Amino acid sequence: MDDQNKNLLLATGLSFAVMLAWFAIAPPQGPPPTVEDPSKTSPVAETNASNDVSTNIISGNATAVADADRIKINTPRLEGSLSLLAGRIDDLRLKDYTETIEEGSPIVTLLSPEGSANAYYGLNGWAAASGVEPADVPGPNTLWSSSDKNLTPNSPVTLAWDNGKGLSFQRVISIDDNFMFSIKQSVTNRGNSTAALAPYGQVARHGEPPNLKGFFILHEGMVRMSDGELNETDYGKMPKFEINPKERAPAEVIQVVNGGWIGFTDHYWMTTMVPQGAFKSVAKYDINNDVFLTEAVQPTQTVEPGTTTTVTSQFFAGAKEWEVIRTYQDQGGVEGFVDSIDWGWFYFLTKPIFWLLHTLNGYIGNMGWSIICLTLVIKALLLPLAYKSYVSMARMKELQPEMEKLKESAGDDKQKMQKGMMELYKKNKVNPAAGCLPILPQIPIFFSLYKVIFVTLELRHATWFGPFNDLSAPDPTSIMNLFGLLPWGAPDTGSIIALVLIGILPLLLGISMWMQQKLNPAPTDPTQAMIFTWMPWVFMFMLGGFASGLVVYWIANNTITFIQQYSIMRSQGVKPDVFANIKDTFRKFKKGG
Repeated sequence: MDDQNKNLLLATGLSFAVMLAWFAIAPPQGPPPTVEDPSKTSPVAETNASNDVSTNIISGNATAVADADRIKINTPRLEGSLSLLAGRIDDLRLKDYTETIEEGSPIVTLLSPEGSANAYYGLNGWAAASGVEPADVPGPNTLWSSSDKNLTPNSPVTLAWDNGKGLSFQRVISIDDNFMFSIKQSVTNRGNSTAALAPYGQVARHGEPPNLKGFFILHEGMVRMSDGELNETDYGKMPKFEINPKERAPAEVIQVVNGGWIGFTDHYWMTTMVPQGAFKSVAKYDINNDVFLTEAVQPTQTVEPGTTTTVTSQFFAGAKEWEVIRTYQDQGGVEGFVDSIDWGWFYFLTKPIFWLLHTLNGYIGNMGWSIICLTLVIKALLLPLAYKSYVSMARMKELQPEMEKLKESAGDDKQKMQKGMMELYKKNKVNPAAGCLPILPQIPIFFSLYKVIFVTLELRHATWFGPFNDLSAPDPTSIMNLFGLLPWGAPDTGSIIALVLIGILPLLLGISMWMQQKLNPAPTDPTQAMIFTWMPWVFMFMLGGFASGLVVYWIANNTITFIQQYSIMRSQGVKPDVFANIKDTFRKFKKGG
Protein backbone atom coordinates (compact mmCIF):
# COMPACT_ATOMS: atom_id res chain seq x y z
CA MET A 1 0.00 0.00 0.00
CA ASP A 2 1.54 3.36 -1.01
CA ASP A 3 1.68 6.19 1.51
CA GLN A 4 -0.93 8.27 -0.25
CA ASN A 5 -3.49 5.51 0.19
CA LYS A 6 -2.30 4.98 3.76
CA ASN A 7 -3.16 8.61 4.47
CA LEU A 8 -6.54 8.24 2.83
CA LEU A 9 -7.21 5.09 4.84
CA LEU A 10 -6.18 6.95 8.00
CA ALA A 11 -8.56 9.77 7.15
CA THR A 12 -11.32 7.26 6.59
CA GLY A 13 -10.68 5.51 9.90
CA LEU A 14 -10.54 8.78 11.83
CA SER A 15 -13.71 10.01 10.17
CA PHE A 16 -15.47 6.76 11.03
CA ALA A 17 -14.37 7.19 14.61
CA VAL A 18 -15.86 10.67 14.64
CA MET A 19 -19.14 9.47 13.19
CA LEU A 20 -19.47 6.53 15.55
CA ALA A 21 -18.65 8.69 18.56
CA TRP A 22 -21.42 11.13 17.70
CA PHE A 23 -23.92 8.35 17.08
CA ALA A 24 -23.34 7.06 20.59
CA ILE A 25 -25.95 8.27 23.06
CA ALA A 26 -26.07 8.28 26.82
CA PRO A 27 -27.10 4.96 28.39
CA PRO A 28 -30.83 4.77 29.14
CA GLN A 29 -31.75 5.98 32.56
CA GLY A 30 -34.07 3.90 34.67
CA PRO A 31 -36.60 5.27 37.16
CA PRO A 32 -35.23 6.99 40.26
CA PRO A 33 -34.19 4.50 42.93
CA THR A 34 -36.55 3.98 45.81
CA VAL A 35 -34.91 5.53 48.85
CA GLU A 36 -36.52 5.60 52.25
CA ASP A 37 -36.48 8.92 54.07
CA PRO A 38 -34.48 8.20 57.20
CA SER A 39 -36.52 10.62 59.26
CA LYS A 40 -39.79 8.80 58.39
CA THR A 41 -41.47 12.22 58.43
CA SER A 42 -42.85 14.49 55.74
CA PRO A 43 -40.00 16.75 54.53
CA VAL A 44 -41.82 19.99 55.25
CA ALA A 45 -39.34 21.62 57.61
CA GLU A 46 -35.68 21.04 56.79
CA THR A 47 -32.57 22.18 58.59
CA ASN A 48 -29.88 24.23 56.92
CA ALA A 49 -26.62 22.77 58.20
CA SER A 50 -24.40 25.78 57.78
CA ASN A 51 -26.75 28.47 59.03
CA ASP A 52 -29.02 26.42 61.32
CA VAL A 53 -32.09 27.72 59.51
CA SER A 54 -35.13 25.86 58.16
CA THR A 55 -36.48 25.94 54.62
CA ASN A 56 -39.36 24.14 52.96
CA ILE A 57 -39.70 21.65 50.12
CA ILE A 58 -42.70 22.52 47.98
CA SER A 59 -45.47 19.92 47.83
CA GLY A 60 -49.22 19.63 48.15
CA ASN A 61 -50.08 23.26 47.33
CA ALA A 62 -51.90 22.78 43.99
CA THR A 63 -55.32 23.82 45.33
CA ALA A 64 -53.94 26.87 47.13
CA VAL A 65 -52.03 27.92 44.00
CA ALA A 66 -55.19 27.63 41.89
CA ASP A 67 -57.20 29.73 44.37
CA ALA A 68 -54.62 32.50 44.87
CA ASP A 69 -54.83 35.82 43.06
CA ARG A 70 -52.30 36.58 40.35
CA ILE A 71 -50.30 39.51 38.99
CA LYS A 72 -49.95 39.63 35.23
CA ILE A 73 -46.44 39.60 33.69
CA ASN A 74 -46.06 41.35 30.36
CA THR A 75 -42.75 42.38 28.81
CA PRO A 76 -41.49 42.64 25.21
CA ARG A 77 -40.29 39.02 25.45
CA LEU A 78 -42.30 37.34 28.21
CA GLU A 79 -45.93 36.86 29.16
CA GLY A 80 -47.57 35.08 32.06
CA SER A 81 -48.28 35.74 35.71
CA LEU A 82 -47.00 35.30 39.24
CA SER A 83 -49.02 33.91 42.13
CA LEU A 84 -49.57 35.72 45.41
CA LEU A 85 -49.10 32.33 47.08
CA ALA A 86 -45.42 32.64 48.07
CA GLY A 87 -44.95 35.12 45.21
CA ARG A 88 -44.24 32.19 42.89
CA ILE A 89 -43.08 33.03 39.38
CA ASP A 90 -44.81 30.00 37.91
CA ASP A 91 -46.55 30.97 34.69
CA LEU A 92 -44.21 32.12 31.95
CA ARG A 93 -44.11 31.90 28.17
CA LEU A 94 -41.47 33.08 25.67
CA LYS A 95 -43.00 35.39 23.07
CA ASP A 96 -40.16 35.06 20.55
CA TYR A 97 -40.09 31.26 20.32
CA THR A 98 -42.60 28.74 19.03
CA GLU A 99 -42.71 25.03 19.76
CA THR A 100 -42.27 24.06 16.09
CA ILE A 101 -41.74 25.78 12.76
CA GLU A 102 -45.32 24.99 11.69
CA GLU A 103 -47.63 27.93 11.16
CA GLY A 104 -49.83 28.53 14.19
CA SER A 105 -47.52 26.66 16.57
CA PRO A 106 -47.94 27.87 20.18
CA ILE A 107 -45.18 29.85 21.83
CA VAL A 108 -42.83 28.04 24.20
CA THR A 109 -44.10 27.57 27.76
CA LEU A 110 -41.21 27.75 30.19
CA LEU A 111 -42.82 27.75 33.66
CA SER A 112 -46.07 26.14 34.84
CA PRO A 113 -47.80 26.26 38.27
CA GLU A 114 -48.04 23.38 40.68
CA GLY A 115 -51.04 21.22 39.81
CA SER A 116 -50.44 21.46 36.07
CA ALA A 117 -48.55 18.95 33.98
CA ASN A 118 -44.78 19.39 34.25
CA ALA A 119 -44.97 21.99 37.04
CA TYR A 120 -41.88 24.19 37.09
CA TYR A 121 -41.45 27.46 39.00
CA GLY A 122 -39.30 29.71 41.15
CA LEU A 123 -40.03 31.31 44.50
CA ASN A 124 -38.36 33.19 47.34
CA GLY A 125 -38.83 33.15 51.10
CA TRP A 126 -37.24 33.46 54.51
CA ALA A 127 -35.86 30.61 56.63
CA ALA A 128 -36.07 30.75 60.44
CA ALA A 129 -32.83 30.70 62.41
CA SER A 130 -33.25 31.88 66.01
CA GLY A 131 -35.71 34.09 67.84
CA VAL A 132 -38.45 33.23 65.35
CA GLU A 133 -40.55 30.15 64.57
CA PRO A 134 -40.72 28.58 61.05
CA ALA A 135 -44.44 29.39 60.88
CA ASP A 136 -43.68 33.07 61.49
CA VAL A 137 -41.64 33.58 58.32
CA PRO A 138 -42.98 33.62 54.73
CA GLY A 139 -42.51 30.34 52.89
CA PRO A 140 -44.11 28.23 50.12
CA ASN A 141 -47.58 28.43 51.71
CA THR A 142 -47.62 32.14 52.53
CA LEU A 143 -50.34 34.21 50.89
CA TRP A 144 -48.98 37.68 50.20
CA SER A 145 -51.01 40.79 49.47
CA SER A 146 -50.49 43.39 46.78
CA SER A 147 -52.39 46.26 45.20
CA ASP A 148 -50.40 45.91 41.96
CA LYS A 149 -51.94 44.16 38.97
CA ASN A 150 -49.21 44.15 36.33
CA LEU A 151 -45.47 43.49 36.27
CA THR A 152 -43.71 45.18 33.35
CA PRO A 153 -40.19 46.56 32.79
CA ASN A 154 -41.51 49.99 33.79
CA SER A 155 -43.72 48.93 36.69
CA PRO A 156 -42.33 46.69 39.47
CA VAL A 157 -44.73 45.08 41.94
CA THR A 158 -44.65 45.10 45.74
CA LEU A 159 -45.82 42.17 47.87
CA ALA A 160 -46.43 42.46 51.62
CA TRP A 161 -47.02 40.07 54.53
CA ASP A 162 -47.14 40.55 58.32
CA ASN A 163 -46.72 37.67 60.75
CA GLY A 164 -48.74 39.44 63.44
CA LYS A 165 -45.89 39.03 65.92
CA GLY A 166 -43.83 42.09 65.18
CA LEU A 167 -42.22 41.12 61.86
CA SER A 168 -43.43 42.57 58.57
CA PHE A 169 -42.08 41.50 55.22
CA GLN A 170 -41.97 43.21 51.85
CA ARG A 171 -40.86 41.93 48.46
CA VAL A 172 -40.32 44.15 45.43
CA ILE A 173 -40.12 42.28 42.11
CA SER A 174 -38.95 44.00 38.93
CA ILE A 175 -38.01 42.72 35.48
CA ASP A 176 -35.91 43.96 32.56
CA ASP A 177 -36.63 43.83 28.83
CA ASN A 178 -35.19 40.32 28.50
CA PHE A 179 -35.33 37.49 31.03
CA MET A 180 -34.00 38.71 34.37
CA PHE A 181 -36.17 39.29 37.43
CA SER A 182 -34.76 41.34 40.32
CA ILE A 183 -36.06 40.52 43.80
CA LYS A 184 -35.57 42.82 46.78
CA GLN A 185 -36.67 41.27 50.08
CA SER A 186 -37.06 43.35 53.26
CA VAL A 187 -38.00 42.52 56.85
CA THR A 188 -38.86 45.09 59.50
CA ASN A 189 -38.73 44.17 63.18
CA ARG A 190 -41.36 46.05 65.18
CA GLY A 191 -41.16 43.63 68.10
CA ASN A 192 -39.10 43.67 71.26
CA SER A 193 -36.69 40.81 70.55
CA THR A 194 -33.99 40.15 68.00
CA ALA A 195 -34.88 37.89 65.08
CA ALA A 196 -32.40 35.89 62.98
CA LEU A 197 -33.52 34.59 59.60
CA ALA A 198 -32.07 33.88 56.17
CA PRO A 199 -33.49 34.74 52.73
CA TYR A 200 -33.57 32.00 50.12
CA GLY A 201 -34.59 31.39 46.52
CA GLN A 202 -35.72 28.08 45.04
CA VAL A 203 -36.33 26.61 41.62
CA ALA A 204 -38.56 23.53 41.70
CA ARG A 205 -39.27 21.08 38.92
CA HIS A 206 -41.88 18.33 39.35
CA GLY A 207 -40.52 15.30 37.54
CA GLU A 208 -38.13 15.23 34.61
CA PRO A 209 -39.04 17.44 31.63
CA PRO A 210 -41.13 15.54 29.05
CA ASN A 211 -38.94 16.55 26.08
CA LEU A 212 -35.63 15.47 27.63
CA LYS A 213 -33.15 14.90 24.79
CA GLY A 214 -30.91 12.45 26.66
CA PHE A 215 -27.88 12.91 24.36
CA PHE A 216 -24.49 12.62 25.99
CA ILE A 217 -23.29 15.73 24.16
CA LEU A 218 -25.93 17.89 25.85
CA HIS A 219 -26.26 18.61 29.55
CA GLU A 220 -29.81 18.85 30.91
CA GLY A 221 -30.37 19.17 34.63
CA MET A 222 -28.88 21.06 37.54
CA VAL A 223 -26.29 23.70 36.66
CA ARG A 224 -24.33 25.66 39.21
CA MET A 225 -21.52 28.21 39.23
CA SER A 226 -19.75 28.40 42.58
CA ASP A 227 -16.61 30.46 43.13
CA GLY A 228 -15.73 30.29 39.44
CA GLU A 229 -16.25 26.52 39.12
CA LEU A 230 -19.02 25.11 36.94
CA ASN A 231 -20.87 22.06 38.26
CA GLU A 232 -23.41 20.06 36.24
CA THR A 233 -25.59 17.13 37.31
CA ASP A 234 -28.11 15.39 35.05
CA TYR A 235 -31.67 14.92 36.30
CA GLY A 236 -31.15 11.17 36.49
CA LYS A 237 -28.19 11.54 38.83
CA MET A 238 -29.83 13.87 41.38
CA PRO A 239 -31.82 11.05 43.08
CA LYS A 240 -28.48 9.30 43.56
CA PHE A 241 -27.06 12.03 45.77
CA GLU A 242 -26.19 10.81 49.25
CA ILE A 243 -28.92 11.32 51.84
CA ASN A 244 -28.04 14.53 53.62
CA PRO A 245 -29.15 14.19 57.27
CA LYS A 246 -29.84 17.91 57.52
CA GLU A 247 -31.74 18.05 54.24
CA ARG A 248 -33.41 14.65 54.87
CA ALA A 249 -33.24 13.98 51.13
CA PRO A 250 -30.68 13.09 48.45
CA ALA A 251 -28.83 16.40 48.40
CA GLU A 252 -25.58 18.12 47.55
CA VAL A 253 -24.65 21.23 49.53
CA ILE A 254 -21.87 23.67 48.61
CA GLN A 255 -20.95 26.85 50.42
CA VAL A 256 -20.33 29.61 47.88
CA VAL A 257 -18.08 32.44 49.04
CA ASN A 258 -17.37 34.63 46.04
CA GLY A 259 -20.68 34.52 44.24
CA GLY A 260 -22.36 32.33 41.67
CA TRP A 261 -25.77 30.96 40.66
CA ILE A 262 -27.76 27.74 40.64
CA GLY A 263 -30.76 26.37 38.75
CA PHE A 264 -31.81 24.09 35.92
CA THR A 265 -30.86 24.12 32.27
CA ASP A 266 -32.66 22.53 29.32
CA HIS A 267 -31.56 22.32 25.71
CA TYR A 268 -32.36 25.96 24.95
CA TRP A 269 -33.94 27.39 28.13
CA MET A 270 -32.75 27.99 31.68
CA THR A 271 -33.96 29.05 35.13
CA THR A 272 -31.40 30.12 37.71
CA MET A 273 -31.31 31.88 41.05
CA VAL A 274 -28.55 34.50 41.24
CA PRO A 275 -28.05 35.63 44.86
CA GLN A 276 -26.03 38.70 45.72
CA GLY A 277 -22.76 37.74 47.40
CA ALA A 278 -22.10 34.56 49.35
CA PHE A 279 -24.75 31.86 49.73
CA LYS A 280 -25.30 28.19 50.46
CA SER A 281 -25.98 26.30 47.25
CA VAL A 282 -28.23 23.25 47.56
CA ALA A 283 -29.30 20.73 44.92
CA LYS A 284 -31.69 18.05 46.14
CA TYR A 285 -34.39 15.59 45.18
CA ASP A 286 -37.70 15.21 47.04
CA ILE A 287 -38.23 11.45 47.05
CA ASN A 288 -41.85 11.54 48.21
CA ASN A 289 -43.08 13.97 45.57
CA ASP A 290 -40.61 13.48 42.68
CA VAL A 291 -39.48 17.11 42.85
CA PHE A 292 -36.07 18.30 41.70
CA LEU A 293 -35.05 21.36 43.69
CA THR A 294 -32.21 23.87 43.57
CA GLU A 295 -31.85 26.38 46.35
CA ALA A 296 -29.72 29.40 47.21
CA VAL A 297 -29.75 30.34 50.91
CA GLN A 298 -28.17 33.72 51.62
CA PRO A 299 -26.40 34.50 54.92
CA THR A 300 -28.51 34.75 58.05
CA GLN A 301 -29.69 38.30 58.78
CA THR A 302 -29.92 39.48 62.39
CA VAL A 303 -32.74 42.02 62.66
CA GLU A 304 -32.69 44.10 65.82
CA PRO A 305 -35.92 45.65 67.17
CA GLY A 306 -36.81 48.82 65.30
CA THR A 307 -34.61 48.05 62.28
CA THR A 308 -35.13 46.92 58.69
CA THR A 309 -32.92 44.56 56.71
CA THR A 310 -32.96 44.29 52.91
CA VAL A 311 -31.32 41.70 50.64
CA THR A 312 -31.40 41.35 46.88
CA SER A 313 -31.18 38.49 44.40
CA GLN A 314 -32.03 37.82 40.77
CA PHE A 315 -33.94 35.13 38.94
CA PHE A 316 -33.21 34.32 35.30
CA ALA A 317 -36.00 32.57 33.40
CA GLY A 318 -35.68 32.52 29.65
CA ALA A 319 -33.74 31.58 26.54
CA LYS A 320 -30.00 30.92 26.56
CA GLU A 321 -29.27 33.58 23.97
CA TRP A 322 -25.54 34.11 23.79
CA GLU A 323 -25.63 37.90 23.51
CA VAL A 324 -28.16 38.29 26.33
CA ILE A 325 -26.43 36.06 28.87
CA ARG A 326 -23.05 37.52 27.91
CA THR A 327 -24.44 40.96 28.72
CA TYR A 328 -25.64 39.71 32.10
CA GLN A 329 -22.14 38.35 32.67
CA ASP A 330 -20.09 41.32 31.45
CA GLN A 331 -22.32 44.18 32.50
CA GLY A 332 -24.52 42.63 35.18
CA GLY A 333 -21.76 40.89 37.11
CA VAL A 334 -23.23 37.35 36.83
CA GLU A 335 -19.99 35.39 36.94
CA GLY A 336 -19.47 32.76 34.25
CA PHE A 337 -23.03 33.04 32.93
CA VAL A 338 -21.98 32.29 29.34
CA ASP A 339 -20.82 28.87 30.56
CA SER A 340 -24.47 27.97 31.15
CA ILE A 341 -24.32 27.08 27.45
CA ASP A 342 -22.85 23.57 27.27
CA TRP A 343 -19.70 24.28 25.23
CA GLY A 344 -18.27 20.80 25.89
CA TRP A 345 -14.73 19.49 26.18
CA PHE A 346 -13.51 21.48 23.19
CA TYR A 347 -14.79 24.77 24.64
CA PHE A 348 -11.54 26.45 23.57
CA LEU A 349 -12.64 25.76 19.99
CA THR A 350 -16.41 25.78 20.41
CA LYS A 351 -16.57 29.30 21.85
CA PRO A 352 -14.51 31.02 19.11
CA ILE A 353 -16.23 29.00 16.38
CA PHE A 354 -19.62 30.09 17.67
CA TRP A 355 -18.44 33.69 18.04
CA LEU A 356 -17.25 33.69 14.43
CA LEU A 357 -20.45 32.07 13.16
CA HIS A 358 -22.55 34.53 15.18
CA THR A 359 -20.53 37.48 13.86
CA LEU A 360 -20.79 36.30 10.25
CA ASN A 361 -24.52 35.81 10.63
CA GLY A 362 -24.77 39.37 11.95
CA TYR A 363 -23.44 40.62 8.61
CA ILE A 364 -25.02 38.03 6.29
CA GLY A 365 -28.37 37.53 8.03
CA ASN A 366 -28.66 33.90 6.92
CA MET A 367 -27.26 31.06 8.99
CA GLY A 368 -26.85 28.65 6.04
CA TRP A 369 -24.62 31.01 4.08
CA SER A 370 -22.87 31.93 7.32
CA ILE A 371 -21.92 28.27 7.85
CA ILE A 372 -20.46 28.16 4.34
CA CYS A 373 -18.49 31.37 5.01
CA LEU A 374 -17.32 29.89 8.31
CA THR A 375 -16.06 26.86 6.41
CA LEU A 376 -14.12 29.15 4.06
CA VAL A 377 -12.50 30.90 7.02
CA ILE A 378 -11.56 27.59 8.69
CA LYS A 379 -10.11 26.21 5.46
CA ALA A 380 -8.15 29.44 4.97
CA LEU A 381 -6.67 29.12 8.46
CA LEU A 382 -5.71 25.51 7.75
CA LEU A 383 -4.35 26.28 4.28
CA PRO A 384 -0.65 26.23 5.35
CA LEU A 385 -1.09 22.68 6.64
CA ALA A 386 -3.09 21.69 3.57
CA TYR A 387 -0.44 23.15 1.28
CA LYS A 388 2.36 21.13 2.89
CA SER A 389 0.21 18.02 2.72
CA TYR A 390 -0.80 18.33 -0.90
CA VAL A 391 2.73 19.31 -1.99
CA SER A 392 4.02 16.20 -0.24
CA MET A 393 1.35 14.10 -1.94
CA ALA A 394 2.27 15.57 -5.32
CA ARG A 395 5.94 14.77 -4.81
CA MET A 396 5.10 11.25 -3.74
CA LYS A 397 3.14 10.76 -6.95
CA GLU A 398 6.26 11.81 -8.84
CA LEU A 399 8.18 9.13 -6.97
CA GLN A 400 5.73 6.37 -7.92
CA PRO A 401 7.89 4.98 -10.81
CA GLU A 402 10.96 4.78 -8.55
CA MET A 403 8.90 3.18 -5.78
CA GLU A 404 7.66 0.53 -8.22
CA LYS A 405 11.27 -0.25 -9.23
CA LEU A 406 12.20 -0.48 -5.55
CA LYS A 407 9.39 -2.97 -4.94
CA GLU A 408 10.58 -5.15 -7.83
CA SER A 409 14.22 -5.12 -6.66
CA ALA A 410 13.33 -5.73 -2.98
CA GLY A 411 10.95 -8.57 -3.70
CA ASP A 412 9.79 -10.15 -0.42
CA ASP A 413 12.50 -8.46 1.63
CA LYS A 414 10.36 -6.01 3.62
CA GLN A 415 13.31 -4.62 5.59
CA LYS A 416 15.15 -3.78 2.39
CA MET A 417 11.99 -2.26 0.95
CA GLN A 418 11.45 -0.10 4.04
CA LYS A 419 15.07 1.07 4.13
CA GLY A 420 14.99 1.91 0.44
CA MET A 421 11.79 3.94 0.79
CA MET A 422 13.22 5.92 3.71
CA GLU A 423 16.32 6.73 1.66
CA LEU A 424 14.12 7.73 -1.27
CA TYR A 425 12.02 10.03 0.91
CA LYS A 426 15.14 11.58 2.46
CA LYS A 427 16.83 12.12 -0.85
CA ASN A 428 13.78 13.88 -2.34
CA LYS A 429 12.86 15.70 0.92
CA VAL A 430 9.43 14.12 1.12
CA ASN A 431 7.61 13.59 4.44
CA PRO A 432 5.07 10.75 4.07
CA ALA A 433 3.34 11.80 7.30
CA ALA A 434 2.61 15.27 5.94
CA GLY A 435 -0.57 13.96 4.32
CA CYS A 436 -2.09 13.56 7.78
CA LEU A 437 -1.62 17.22 8.76
CA PRO A 438 -4.96 18.59 7.47
CA ILE A 439 -6.83 15.56 8.82
CA LEU A 440 -6.00 15.86 12.51
CA PRO A 441 -7.32 19.42 13.11
CA GLN A 442 -10.55 18.50 11.34
CA ILE A 443 -11.55 16.09 14.13
CA PRO A 444 -11.87 18.59 17.03
CA ILE A 445 -13.25 21.19 14.61
CA PHE A 446 -15.94 18.75 13.52
CA PHE A 447 -16.80 17.95 17.15
CA SER A 448 -16.90 21.65 18.03
CA LEU A 449 -19.02 22.67 15.06
CA TYR A 450 -21.46 19.85 15.72
CA LYS A 451 -21.66 21.02 19.32
CA VAL A 452 -22.35 24.59 18.19
CA ILE A 453 -25.08 23.52 15.77
CA PHE A 454 -26.73 21.12 18.19
CA VAL A 455 -26.49 23.07 21.44
CA THR A 456 -26.75 26.78 20.70
CA LEU A 457 -30.14 28.44 20.50
CA GLU A 458 -29.13 30.58 17.53
CA LEU A 459 -29.29 27.51 15.23
CA ARG A 460 -32.77 26.51 16.43
CA HIS A 461 -35.27 27.07 13.59
CA ALA A 462 -32.55 28.90 11.63
CA THR A 463 -33.52 29.11 7.96
CA TRP A 464 -31.37 28.84 4.85
CA PHE A 465 -33.51 28.77 1.69
CA GLY A 466 -36.45 26.84 0.28
CA PRO A 467 -37.34 23.81 2.41
CA PHE A 468 -34.33 24.26 4.70
CA ASN A 469 -36.05 26.20 7.48
CA ASP A 470 -34.39 24.58 10.50
CA LEU A 471 -30.65 23.96 10.24
CA SER A 472 -30.63 22.26 13.65
CA ALA A 473 -32.89 19.51 12.24
CA PRO A 474 -32.14 16.83 9.59
CA ASP A 475 -32.67 17.53 5.90
CA PRO A 476 -36.46 17.69 5.34
CA THR A 477 -36.27 16.71 1.64
CA SER A 478 -36.39 13.14 0.32
CA ILE A 479 -35.74 11.02 -2.72
CA MET A 480 -39.30 9.72 -2.27
CA ASN A 481 -40.81 12.89 -3.76
CA LEU A 482 -37.78 13.85 -5.85
CA PHE A 483 -36.81 16.47 -3.28
CA GLY A 484 -40.17 18.22 -3.43
CA LEU A 485 -40.79 18.07 -7.17
CA LEU A 486 -43.52 15.42 -6.90
CA PRO A 487 -46.88 16.26 -5.27
CA TRP A 488 -46.63 14.16 -2.14
CA GLY A 489 -44.94 14.57 1.17
CA ALA A 490 -41.63 13.25 2.43
CA PRO A 491 -41.36 10.69 5.27
CA ASP A 492 -41.26 12.05 8.79
CA THR A 493 -37.86 13.41 9.73
CA GLY A 494 -36.02 11.01 12.03
CA SER A 495 -37.89 7.91 10.87
CA ILE A 496 -36.08 4.89 9.45
CA ILE A 497 -37.67 5.52 6.05
CA ALA A 498 -36.31 9.08 6.08
CA LEU A 499 -32.81 7.76 6.82
CA VAL A 500 -33.02 5.39 3.84
CA LEU A 501 -34.80 7.70 1.40
CA ILE A 502 -32.32 10.48 2.09
CA GLY A 503 -32.60 14.15 1.25
CA ILE A 504 -30.65 16.26 -1.21
CA LEU A 505 -27.99 17.41 1.27
CA PRO A 506 -26.77 13.91 2.27
CA LEU A 507 -26.77 12.99 -1.43
CA LEU A 508 -24.60 16.01 -2.24
CA LEU A 509 -22.36 15.05 0.64
CA GLY A 510 -21.82 11.57 -0.80
CA ILE A 511 -21.10 13.01 -4.24
CA SER A 512 -18.63 15.56 -2.87
CA MET A 513 -16.73 12.83 -0.98
CA TRP A 514 -16.74 10.61 -4.06
CA MET A 515 -15.40 13.41 -6.27
CA GLN A 516 -12.65 14.11 -3.75
CA GLN A 517 -11.54 10.49 -4.03
CA LYS A 518 -11.31 10.78 -7.80
CA LEU A 519 -8.36 13.13 -7.55
CA ASN A 520 -6.29 9.96 -7.20
CA PRO A 521 -6.43 6.61 -8.99
CA ALA A 522 -8.16 3.81 -7.13
CA PRO A 523 -5.88 1.60 -5.01
CA THR A 524 -4.63 -1.53 -6.71
CA ASP A 525 -5.40 -3.64 -3.64
CA PRO A 526 -8.97 -5.03 -4.06
CA THR A 527 -9.85 -4.67 -0.37
CA GLN A 528 -8.74 -1.05 -0.27
CA ALA A 529 -10.54 -0.33 -3.51
CA MET A 530 -13.79 -1.76 -2.14
CA ILE A 531 -13.51 0.29 1.06
CA PHE A 532 -12.88 3.52 -0.84
CA THR A 533 -15.67 2.78 -3.32
CA TRP A 534 -18.33 2.38 -0.64
CA MET A 535 -17.07 4.94 1.84
CA PRO A 536 -18.82 8.06 0.43
CA TRP A 537 -22.17 6.30 0.23
CA VAL A 538 -21.88 4.87 3.75
CA PHE A 539 -21.15 8.36 5.05
CA MET A 540 -24.06 9.68 3.02
CA PHE A 541 -26.52 7.52 4.95
CA MET A 542 -24.74 7.93 8.27
CA LEU A 543 -24.94 11.71 8.11
CA GLY A 544 -28.47 11.73 6.71
CA GLY A 545 -29.98 12.04 10.18
CA PHE A 546 -27.57 14.72 11.38
CA ALA A 547 -28.45 18.40 11.66
CA SER A 548 -28.65 19.84 8.15
CA GLY A 549 -26.37 22.71 9.18
CA LEU A 550 -23.59 20.21 9.87
CA VAL A 551 -24.13 18.51 6.50
CA VAL A 552 -23.90 21.93 4.83
CA TYR A 553 -20.54 22.43 6.53
CA TRP A 554 -19.32 19.00 5.43
CA ILE A 555 -20.36 19.56 1.80
CA ALA A 556 -18.66 22.96 1.76
CA ASN A 557 -15.56 21.49 3.41
CA ASN A 558 -15.32 18.68 0.83
CA THR A 559 -15.83 21.07 -2.07
CA ILE A 560 -13.18 23.52 -0.86
CA THR A 561 -10.78 20.64 -0.13
CA PHE A 562 -11.26 19.33 -3.67
CA ILE A 563 -10.46 22.76 -5.14
CA GLN A 564 -7.44 23.25 -2.87
CA GLN A 565 -5.96 19.85 -3.54
CA TYR A 566 -6.53 20.04 -7.29
CA SER A 567 -4.98 23.52 -7.54
CA ILE A 568 -1.95 22.77 -5.34
CA MET A 569 -1.17 19.48 -7.07
CA ARG A 570 -1.32 21.15 -10.49
CA SER A 571 0.99 23.90 -9.22
CA GLN A 572 3.51 21.15 -8.42
CA GLY A 573 3.33 19.73 -11.93
CA VAL A 574 0.93 16.90 -11.11
CA LYS A 575 -2.26 16.90 -13.17
CA PRO A 576 -4.98 14.81 -11.49
CA ASP A 577 -7.06 13.13 -14.20
CA VAL A 578 -10.44 13.21 -12.45
CA PHE A 579 -12.52 12.14 -15.44
CA ALA A 580 -10.20 9.24 -16.27
CA ASN A 581 -10.44 8.03 -12.66
CA ILE A 582 -14.22 8.25 -12.83
CA LYS A 583 -14.30 6.28 -16.07
CA ASP A 584 -12.00 3.68 -14.55
CA THR A 585 -14.37 3.31 -11.59
CA PHE A 586 -17.37 2.66 -13.85
CA ARG A 587 -15.33 0.31 -16.02
CA LYS A 588 -14.41 -1.79 -12.98
CA PHE A 589 -17.99 -1.64 -11.74
CA LYS A 590 -19.29 -3.05 -15.01
CA LYS A 591 -16.74 -5.84 -14.81
CA GLY A 592 -17.83 -6.57 -11.26
CA GLY A 593 -14.42 -5.81 -9.71
